[in-house]
Amino acid sequence: MARLEGKIALITGGAGGLGSATAQRFIEEGCRVTIADINEGEGKRVAGELGDDCAFVHNDHLDNESNAAAVKFAVETFGGLDILLNNAGAPYTGKIETADDEAVQRSFDLNLLGPFRMTKAAVPALRARAQETGKTASILYTASGQAVNAKPNISAYTAAKHGVRGLMRSVALELALDNIRVNCVCPVATDTPLFRSMTEELGGSFEGAVASFQETVPLGRLARPVDTANAFLFLASDEAEMVTGVALPVDGGVSAY
Repeated sequence: MARLEGKIALITGGAGGLGSATAQRFIEEGCRVTIADINEGEGKRVAGELGDDCAFVHNDHLDNESNAAAVKFAVETFGGLDILLNNAGAPYTGKIETADDEAVQRSFDLNLLGPFRMTKAAVPALRARAQETGKTASILYTASGQAVNAKPNISAYTAAKHGVRGLMRSVALELALDNIRVNCVCPVATDTPLFRSMTEELGGSFEGAVASFQETVPLGRLARPVDTANAFLFLASDEAEMVTGVALPVDGGVSAY
């Protein structure tokens, strides 16, 4: 039996990178997935490639009405909601003394406020599904290695991702009696469009950034999107029904230092 057989997921930021990789893994394991993304063109393309078990809905996770509509779409399209993956976010780089207030606020909004608002929108559907099936529902967040550790020149992003980890822990305790588990994954630098854009903003080449990051990873390589997708797969599955409130590093050993 597939590990997510019969489950239904909503993935924000699902049009590319970690989101689309996780959507693919979930579907391979029997899940039906709604991709929610502000990028309509890519979202529809990815959903089309993933087949009948995937649907796309336009979503701006900063907008409460858009979030409510995305949850309603997922429930009406596939019959409920077992899994919410808050994956949408954006990079931010820059020294603290030259940080632009508007850009910093945008980083906080996209990386922390948006996941908060989407979580709020999805809880009633997740609670109802847990009651219906008698199994745990699951809320997941894409955090970052920067939710566990820190690096210079990305302070706004680091602060927001630390916030995601704190949000996860508090919501896990709040929703435990509703049989809703809440966890996050903290990936190391991963070969995604987000990582490539961050290296460009820092003024370096992608190849140079890869070489630099690999030197800091005990396992000696850049992470692949499927590495994080597999961690989400475990946390969303019934295999993890006693796991909640956990920030799981997928970092090749970096957090062991």
